[in-house]
Amino acid sequence: MLNVPSRQKSSHMSTKAVILVGGPSRGTRFRPLSMDVPKPLFDVAGHPIIWHCLTAIAKVPSIKEVFVVGYYDESVFRDFIKDSTREFPNLSIKYLREYQALGTAGGLYHFRDAILKGKPDNFFVLNADVCCSFPLNDMLKLYEDKNAEAVILGTRVSNDAASNFGCIVSDTHTRQVLHYVEKPESHISNLINCGVYLFSTDCIFPSIRNAIKRRTDRPRLFSYPSSDNLESSFYAQEDDDEGKANEVIRLEQDILSDLADSKQFFVHETKDFWRQIKTAGSAVSANALYLQKAMQSGSKELAPTSANIVSPVFIHPTATIDPTAKLGPNVSIGPRVVIGAGVRIKESIVLEDTEIRHDACILYSIIGWNSRVGAWARVEGTPTPAGSHSTSIIKNGVKVQSITILGKECGVGDEVRVQNCICLPFKELKRDVANEVIM
Repeated sequence: MLNVPSRQKSSHMSTKAVILVGGPSRGTRFRPLSMDVPKPLFDVAGHPIIWHCLTAIAKVPSIKEVFVVGYYDESVFRDFIKDSTREFPNLSIKYLREYQALGTAGGLYHFRDAILKGKPDNFFVLNADVCCSFPLNDMLKLYEDKNAEAVILGTRVSNDAASNFGCIVSDTHTRQVLHYVEKPESHISNLINCGVYLFSTDCIFPSIRNAIKRRTDRPRLFSYPSSDNLESSFYAQEDDDEGKANEVIRLEQDILSDLADSKQFFVHETKDFWRQIKTAGSAVSANALYLQKAMQSGSKELAPTSANIVSPVFIHPTATIDPTAKLGPNVSIGPRVVIGAGVRIKESIVLEDTEIRHDACILYSIIGWNSRVGAWARVEGTPTPAGSHSTSIIKNGVKVQSITILGKECGVGDEVRVQNCICLPFKELKRDVANEVIM
């Protein structure tokens, strides 16, 4: 009798999805925008960042249940989940709140009972702060073809940029992951971790349990402590198996390199776009990538191309645009925005209830909610190379943000020029400023 591996019943395979959203204490790099809206709910290409994850999940027929895991208050996602449940009627979407930051693997382990309920064969894990086309069906096919225990989404970046990410060494023929190192000190590969995974339920939870056990068994007195914190150091060794004492277990640092030893860990390499959305400025490149994708797929949400619309451009139906204003490419205009005559906007996001007065110019910028930009004013950043994964540039020997960001309710006076600045909320700019953080 042939010994057929148990998991080749692909036609009946059931899959779940988990979107990791983190929490309010992180996300400081997304300021000043995250002061007013949590990063996963920030609008990029006319929709919250997390919506783009859900859209991809809805295209996988075997997924019926999605968990959003993070340590924001439940109220933060309530409206979004209510709206999404209407928009994606085939998905059950629930928010699971961590009691503290548990790390990308710790959160999965903490909610393992919810994930394992109904005995799914496998589940996707998506980091909410990445922007890509999320080729989940392709990952699922590779998983089934290889009878895998885990599949990671990878992409190629320049050799210089690779060390900022988790690097994957793989067999080019079999696509098996041979080795994984998070932010290596020396160059090992330019194939990097995109932060999207597919795990077998049989394999991932035992791996996390082992990582927690290793943590717990390891004495944590690295340096000889002074007598006043000696007691607390000894108590730190007495963590229970759940690793509850402020233990953060991360997929990237604690789990993936072990999975590479399993021989059943594979990489699906995407040739499509991919960006991390870490800094506030990175929302502009994510906006451009999602708008271009919407244009390629013939989305009806985009404004039709015309003499004054250089596609792709997203304009919310409630916005008021003077016909002489010229927008695009890669522009998103939020609800109730008012744009005056002769305005020029490109490579930018203009958030709701903002007014841009006549003949102003907005380039490579994000204009915060309820802001006012005066007549003949210029708000501009500096373009970065197309493939760049950084949003900072060097100006006069100093590192500055390449994207100009105005926080909520900022005002820019008539004829004022703002260049490469980050402006915190509620500021009035009455004179020209460049390369500054305006507190």
